[in-house]
Amino acid sequence: MSRIGSASPASGAHCTLAVSGMDCSSCAATVEKALRQVEGVEDVRVDVVSGRVDVSYAPGAVAARDLEGAIARAGYSVEPDRSATARTADWWERHRRTALATASGILWALSLVVGRALELSGPGNLLAVGAMIAGGWTIVPRGVRAALNGALDMNFLMSLAALGALVIGEYEEAASALFLFAVAQLLEARSMERARNAIRALMSLSPAEATILRDGREVRLPADRVGIGDIVVVRPGEKIAVDGTVHAGHSTVDQAPITGESVPVEKSPGDDVFAGTLNGAGSLELLTTREYADTTLARIIHAVEEAQASRAPSQTFVDRFARIYTPAVVAAACAVFVLPPLLGIGAWSEWFYRALVLLVVACPCALVISTPVTVVSALTGSARRGILIKGGLHLENAGRASVVAFDKTGTLTEGVPAVVEVVPLYGSTRDDVIAIAAAAERRSEHPLARAVLAFAESQGIRPVPAAHTTAEPGLGVAADIDGGRAYVGSERLFREYGALDGGVLSVLDRLRAAGRTAMVVGRTNEGTAGIHVLGVIAVADRPRPEAARTLAALHHAGIRRIVMLTGDNERTARAMAAELGVDDVRADLLPDDKVAAIHALRGAGDRIIMVGDGVNDAPALAAADVGIAMGSAGTDVALETADIALMADDLSKLPDAIRFARKAERIIRANITFAILTKAAFVLLAVLGMATLWMAVLADMGASLIVIANGLRALRA
Repeated sequence: MSRIGSASPASGAHCTLAVSGMDCSSCAATVEKALRQVEGVEDVRVDVVSGRVDVSYAPGAVAARDLEGAIARAGYSVEPDRSATARTADWWERHRRTALATASGILWALSLVVGRALELSGPGNLLAVGAMIAGGWTIVPRGVRAALNGALDMNFLMSLAALGALVIGEYEEAASALFLFAVAQLLEARSMERARNAIRALMSLSPAEATILRDGREVRLPADRVGIGDIVVVRPGEKIAVDGTVHAGHSTVDQAPITGESVPVEKSPGDDVFAGTLNGAGSLELLTTREYADTTLARIIHAVEEAQASRAPSQTFVDRFARIYTPAVVAAACAVFVLPPLLGIGAWSEWFYRALVLLVVACPCALVISTPVTVVSALTGSARRGILIKGGLHLENAGRASVVAFDKTGTLTEGVPAVVEVVPLYGSTRDDVIAIAAAAERRSEHPLARAVLAFAESQGIRPVPAAHTTAEPGLGVAADIDGGRAYVGSERLFREYGALDGGVLSVLDRLRAAGRTAMVVGRTNEGTAGIHVLGVIAVADRPRPEAARTLAALHHAGIRRIVMLTGDNERTARAMAAELGVDDVRADLLPDDKVAAIHALRGAGDRIIMVGDGVNDAPALAAADVGIAMGSAGTDVALETADIALMADDLSKLPDAIRFARKAERIIRANITFAILTKAAFVLLAVLGMATLWMAVLADMGASLIVIANGLRALRA
């Protein structure tokens, strides 16, 4: 039995089966009905798009052969695995069905020529029966098995309609119905296979083998046998098979399959790399940090598979609707057959034919398949671009959201202070101010000191020699420089020394109004009294380069309101908000305050997206309708807790995620509307006697193919 990430029946109460041949909602209903009849089975969930069935049962009450037998009696089979054997079986299944559909079409065409053109009704009818046998070779047995299991699926309804047409002498109608249904099922199966191939493409990203160093020799091993701590050799142009850190070598790595980054990233010793990414022109030696089954790529694939199995709200609605709708239409078909003739309206044969057409129209295939195909396509398409959406619920919520709340530090900003302005005063130069400040801060580990030193290095300014550096706790630092004493610190430090005048204070007021932290630089000169101010250095947490562009793109994508939630003071927060184009600011917030802010925003009836780092903002992420964590590649917490994870630390991916969600939402609504309207129209035509069997087949299966094709558009943003 195939089990995907599940316990076996012998050891647990849950297993996942890979079932071949399920191509439509009625197939899924038949399999579900058959499994629910197995004693001990408690719950069954069928995912027709991925071809998986989740079965929950009482521990020890169900054996593997019981589940396999139930599925076989329903007319389907359990795949042994997802390997080449299973793919070969799929290949044979497709070609067998193609051959049968082709044979049915040829015989049906010959029956028309012989029966109508040559007016040989007997041979024409025999050819039509041959077309029925070829077309119904798979359809009729499956329909019979479904009926025996108490599930009146599309195969049974079509078989019954064809038999009924045969009974009343409509040979050509019966043959055309089964032939068109066989062709439609073949096309539907191939369309469904395309949706399934989307997730298989993710699986194929990681190579099957890796080269490792053993006792100084290179050994080629299956990737799943590479252990933590092994040294993996990656040659130029090779795909990386494991998660690890660069042990030796330099190269660029294309990380697009994991993070969606469009530009290859430079890698050198100590840098992280991920399975499924592509090495560039250099050779690398990697120290493996994760087992093959636990790589970032493996966890992405697992998350997408789990997301496929979860039901979106619209899918739950459709399933409930279908459970009521299908029996109602079957009952209506019986009423259409019986009531009018009893009331003396028309002949029994006429109303019997109309009832047959209504039975064909009854199955809501297009309606039921409309949502899962779209959801799976959107989940897989977004995952290819480094956007991991954890389920249909989160996809729909993101698509309907109108407010996005951002954490500020590390999300909208770079998260580290940097020098943004230098104001020299009283004849000093910019280089003088930075050289003295860097000299005094040289031995400090304070974030502001690191910002000054980094700026000096970037500008090519060398610190002057300094000695006897001392810290002024909470105020700044001082050091001996060129025969004098230099000071770097806050306004309060220089106020205590009486070194501030109107010119310095006006600069400090301006910088404070802009939300920047000011560091005053001054010194005493040999032979003079007091501290002489040289200038002011402004330090701030800079916005990400893509932040303003991203917020504008979110508005363009349909987000009505953007809110910043931060623990920073009001003035700093509002200055940053004005620079980025944020609509609303909530400042001086503790973690609990951020949660309260999310609830307050939702109180207006809006769906809320919260964007943060996935760790510090966990309560707010959980409180929002959709929590989005950034920079999640290789991060267990973000991958497991966020509703949506942006694998790259790149804000510009956020509008892409919203576009995917909104596009999927539009497609789902369009599919549901189209399916319901089409079904309603043909039910009416069937009752009025204006639809034939072959028209009903084309309407039902044609609608299914249209919604599948439309749903596949969600693969692209």
